[in-house]
Amino acid sequence: MLGQISMKQLLEAGVHFGHQRRRWNPKMKKYIYTERNGIYIIDLKKTLRLLREAYSFVRDTTFNGGTGIFVGTKKQARDAIERWAHFAGCHYVNNRWLGGTLTNFETINRSIKRMIELQELCGSGQIERYSKKEQSQIIREKESLEKNLQGIREMQKRPDFIFVIDPSKETIAIREARKVGVTVVAVVDTNCDPDPIDLVIPGNDDAIRSINLSCEKMAEAILEGKMRRVEAGLDPMEVLPEQARQLLAQQREHGEAEEGGYDEGGQAADDYAEETAGAEEAE
Repeated sequence: MLGQISMKQLLEAGVHFGHQRRRWNPKMKKYIYTERNGIYIIDLKKTLRLLREAYSFVRDTTFNGGTGIFVGTKKQARDAIERWAHFAGCHYVNNRWLGGTLTNFETINRSIKRMIELQELCGSGQIERYSKKEQSQIIREKESLEKNLQGIREMQKRPDFIFVIDPSKETIAIREARKVGVTVVAVVDTNCDPDPIDLVIPGNDDAIRSINLSCEKMAEAILEGKMRRVEAGLDPMEVLPEQARQLLAQQREHGEAEEGGYDEGGQAADDYAEETAGAEEAE
């Protein structure tokens, strides 16, 4: 079921493992549960609550016609960012954030149009009309543009929010978002400054499983928002990604409730202190 978020899921993904004590940011103190073996342990009760709040915001923003960008350019995040953005039919940046993506979209849009022009040139076979040297130059330019712009190829306007993995790595994107009033949702580890973030999700931003879980939940929030728009007659079924159409059909068939389920994870919350007792750094 879309929107199911539990303590057990967070524990199994290692979301609670922060950074070494010597690398912490004191502004993250209120999100820290304890310290074990020199590693800060994030308070998952707060993570659970804040992740749910972020989920609701992304879902409702999407339902109201808003859009977002998944942003994560560090090596551990790239695959998850691209995979879950595709799953939700969302824009993404997973290689390099180009300065001006939000603050100078007109210039970025010209580069996107150039990339599409070159893609069509290569895809139609018309590139064969050029010399070998010219073909090589065209292909190199196309690949260079695709590296940074393919994930925002369909972006027609400035987004309403960005979802960020590791704010310490995406300072330019966050600065631009704040400048133009785009909401920043981010997974924030114990070494980060939470102040520039509108919706903080305290969590491990280094471990692949933790990153994957956060991306998955934000993608589900977008899908749920889109599905609600279809159910409300605001959009046709065709606007949904294929996987969302299948989910919506299944929900209609089985008569599932519209609201996502918030599973508390059974015994997981009670076992939290025991689970974190042997914490090791998850970098």
